[in-house]
Amino acid sequence: MALPPLADVADLNARGIETSNETLINALLASASEAIRDAAGVPITKVTATVTLPTPPGRRLRLPATPVREVTAVTLNGEPIADWTLRGDSLWRPCGWQRVGDIPGEVEITFTAGLDETPADIVDLVCNLVGAGVAHAAAGYQARNSNVQSEAIDDYRVTYVTGEDGTVSPVVELPARTRDWLRARFGGGPVMVVTRS
Repeated sequence: MALPPLADVADLNARGIETSNETLINALLASASEAIRDAAGVPITKVTATVTLPTPPGRRLRLPATPVREVTAVTLNGEPIADWTLRGDSLWRPCGWQRVGDIPGEVEITFTAGLDETPADIVDLVCNLVGAGVAHAAAGYQARNSNVQSEAIDDYRVTYVTGEDGTVSPVVELPARTRDWLRARFGGGPVMVVTRS
């Protein structure tokens, strides 16, 4: 089951973005939200999930989402354990998560994390991506225009963004700086979601 978009039609309307094509708008909202969550490395908004992580050396196991609100179940190699403490975004275990020299095992954790509401700047980012996607669709998805940085009329010139800042389309890929900013802001990492409720 997919997570809900990080913005909605009311947010788009508030910014004057054309929303009459409901199918296109829903697809763009989902695509932009997924790209932002992927770059952030966390769901951003509140979600309950079960993840499976390898046991780390040491006593700290960092959970792959913030802010962590609650941990409801922890199993180590399939066996329930209760000798852990939640501090911030990490589970701490006095005896550590694996013995020295052991091959990492698996910790399965069910927890709730994320914000109650999408931050205003993230809503704005989603809306900007959707607005660009609407314009891109109206232009017939002409990829050549997706990386135009500047255009002049006299002695006609067009400058394109190249390298990591260029994108295939406005919604397909976020620029590297935006991805770095999202990852730094939300501090996420790769997650394997087993189930969510």
